[in-house]
Amino acid sequence: MLSAKQFVRHFSLSQSLSRMKIAVIGQSLFGADVYRLLQKDGHKIVGVFTVPDVNGKPDPLAVAAENDGIPVFKYKRWQLKKVAIPEVVEEYKSLGAELNVLPFCSQFIPMEVITHPEHESIIYHPSLLPLHRGASAINWTLMQGDKVGGFSVFWADDGLDTGPILLQKKTFVDPNDTVDTIYNRFLFPEGVKAMGEAVRLIDTGMAPKLVQSEKGATYDAMLKKSNVKINWDMSAEQIHNFIRGCDKVPGAWGMINGEQVTFYASKLWNRMEPRGTAVQIEGATKPGIVHKNGMILFGNDGKMVNVSQVQLASGKMINANKYGKMDAGESKMELTPEENKMLDNLKAVWNGILNIDIDISTDFFKSGAGSMDVVRLVEEVKEKCNGISLENDDVYMNTVFEDFCTCVIKRGRGIEDKEPFVFDSVNINKNNMDLVMPYQLFIDNEFIDSSNGVTFKTINPANEEVICEVAKGTPEDVNRAVEAAKSAFEEGPWGKMNARDRGKLMYRLADLMEEHKEELATIESIDSGAVYTLALKTHVGMSIDTFRYFAGWCDKIQGKTIPINHATPSRNLTYTKREPIGVCAIVVPWNYPLMMLAWKMAACLAAGNTVVLKPAQVTPLTALKFAELAVKAGFPPGVINILPGPGSSIGQAMSEHPDIRKLGFTGSTPIGKTIMESCAKVNVKKVGLELGGKSPLIIFHDCDLDKAVRMACGAVFFNKGENCIAAGRLFVEDSIHDEFLERVVKEVKKMKIGDPLDRSTDHGPQNHRAHLEKLVEYCDIGVKEGATLVYGGKQVDRPGLFMEPTIFTDVEDGTMMSIEESFGPVMIISKFMDGDIEGVIARANNTEYGLASGVFTKDINKAMTVADSIKAGTVFVNTYNKTDVASPFGGFKQSGFGKDLGEEALNEYLQTKAVTVEYNL
Repeated sequence: MLSAKQFVRHFSLSQSLSRMKIAVIGQSLFGADVYRLLQKDGHKIVGVFTVPDVNGKPDPLAVAAENDGIPVFKYKRWQLKKVAIPEVVEEYKSLGAELNVLPFCSQFIPMEVITHPEHESIIYHPSLLPLHRGASAINWTLMQGDKVGGFSVFWADDGLDTGPILLQKKTFVDPNDTVDTIYNRFLFPEGVKAMGEAVRLIDTGMAPKLVQSEKGATYDAMLKKSNVKINWDMSAEQIHNFIRGCDKVPGAWGMINGEQVTFYASKLWNRMEPRGTAVQIEGATKPGIVHKNGMILFGNDGKMVNVSQVQLASGKMINANKYGKMDAGESKMELTPEENKMLDNLKAVWNGILNIDIDISTDFFKSGAGSMDVVRLVEEVKEKCNGISLENDDVYMNTVFEDFCTCVIKRGRGIEDKEPFVFDSVNINKNNMDLVMPYQLFIDNEFIDSSNGVTFKTINPANEEVICEVAKGTPEDVNRAVEAAKSAFEEGPWGKMNARDRGKLMYRLADLMEEHKEELATIESIDSGAVYTLALKTHVGMSIDTFRYFAGWCDKIQGKTIPINHATPSRNLTYTKREPIGVCAIVVPWNYPLMMLAWKMAACLAAGNTVVLKPAQVTPLTALKFAELAVKAGFPPGVINILPGPGSSIGQAMSEHPDIRKLGFTGSTPIGKTIMESCAKVNVKKVGLELGGKSPLIIFHDCDLDKAVRMACGAVFFNKGENCIAAGRLFVEDSIHDEFLERVVKEVKKMKIGDPLDRSTDHGPQNHRAHLEKLVEYCDIGVKEGATLVYGGKQVDRPGLFMEPTIFTDVEDGTMMSIEESFGPVMIISKFMDGDIEGVIARANNTEYGLASGVFTKDINKAMTVADSIKAGTVFVNTYNKTDVASPFGGFKQSGFGKDLGEEALNEYLQTKAVTVEYNL
């Protein structure tokens, strides 16, 4: 016995239907698609009745029917003064139609025609009748803020959309749907199918006739330009619904400075009130705001609507963010012979669509073009103009032929209509080069002042001169930056971007950093005191390498498939996905301003997150220069945001912000604890902490002493000792202590202290005065505790924040110097007895920190014993400071948790989702 499914498959549609004789009365692409479906279903189309040609251009329904040899009738009208024209009616009756199908019809059809066929007439209407009767049904569905929309197929009668319902289909209405989006998403494709379904129901005698209820019925006026002026005494949501309901035709409008302005592409603006230029709108409760993302309109409830496009009284469409800006005009473009030929092709395309003579002032829409002609125009330009790709908005924004030609030529040359990236900067000449340094907050790809306009001075530690005033961020600015980052992640192109394309942006940014590496290194040097040569190689060089390394990871972040027990008789599969977290905050220290930014941000971006970063207040300038390069690299607005200012206010605001889901911090252990507590209290955000260190360096008597001395000096004095993994305490085996100490002092005396921009300088100034003073105090305490000061211990007698490289020995366990890091150029030496490997390891581990460590010995067994036993995130064997972008970096114990660099760093900015699927074989 056959199943029902098999039975249905066995018989064709043409065998089960009787092939009705149908007259199609209507127009448009919708009508053409309904006509084709009825043909496909096996019905006989006895005739097609449509509108006369416009400017010699036939309606799409007429074209479809004529191509099939179906009789086509193009009546200008069916009746005069509500009386049917006899010869028209007789010509129609002669076709012998059994059913009239009206998929979309703008003409009045007399009842003699409607009721003539055996099955009379059915009509498509784009609303859920009895709601929104009338010709502007889709518009009113949106203008009224309906949550559910749809269409009806009904039996025609002599009323206005009042006939009995045959069928209806519903859909959700998205809060940002426009006439075009809901029509193309649902009303058009599902409406065509429904017309075919309705005819099949009639053919099989199963079509219902459900009388419409008059309860809740609405008769809505046909929209015209004259009746769609915005009433500003409405809520923001009502204004938004009105604008999107009016869409591009007829277009909701208002008066700005005495000029009629039509508003398009509206969305509710749920972010903070943007900064911009106020514009007076007649009748509005509050002036509008022209800002970088459009124009803000206010409802009577104080909430906001943003429109991205406006049309001026002249008919010219512009981006709303350009409203009121002086148009200086563009110089006439010099065209190549190929481009002149392209203009001829464009004129032919317009002529083919509009069927009129084209000149430079011809307006596409005023000449009769509709929305479907836009699609045709875009496709024909691509076909006949060397593959130039346009967006529909390019047509709407350039409706006059001359403007359209300019747009096409620009696209062909790769020119986008983007606002030039302009920002305020401090321009100085240093290091034999011109420096351009932004000094404002960087939010949503704009440099802006802080919310309260307050600034702070950033100081050159080499001479304590003010470099410039920098905007001082506030908690309000944090909110604005997080909003931008959240919007970029959830709504912008970044969240939808292919991983490989994300990597291309990061590679491009790394290339720009390399192109500007001398400028970045110079800014780093004057702002942080880093020696220029070191800044060039390490501060900037490793930053570039880090971005390139993580750019390569973008398209290699993968999940796993996991075999699990099956729910018999079904089968199961579990797989994991590695997903970005969302908005991440990063707080970086002052010792490597750019490199610490790169270590954290590169992994964060590679994983697909957006970021709000706070540089150290004393070293903000390279981070802001980096922001400038990020825009030039093409990073979308909101992906990267940088807020200089104090940790006590904006750092705390980041910790407590509910929309930040991850915070990465490099800095002191006490501040790390405060951040961790704040993050836990608010939303249990994920935290990564790289904190203080007291890294032990063990030097055995059997080492290569020349190398050990050289490396030990680097381990302590590299970057002026402002180095998180600096060797905080050296344990030197007793038998070589004196010789080691003598050699170290000799090496230190060779170090040149001076201007960090001088290529021969070895040792630059400390980062800021408060830190220098703490170092001097640190040395004073060491002397008081009984340690032997061998060399240095005081500020250099010269302008600037220079500290003498300092050497202490005989530092006893339990003293302040043995416990606390100096974070400066202070070598702290303790002896250990020859051969006491276990004892020195125990002393080295007797600290709450565990960031790094090192050992020098030629005995591999000793080296491996130390490496296995030391409780630290990094162990260097016969080397030091050898970090690499591919190797994970992070600490144990109170040095924090989480990793920078290497594949493991990606884990800090990803979350794992497990998906379990059940299926049957």
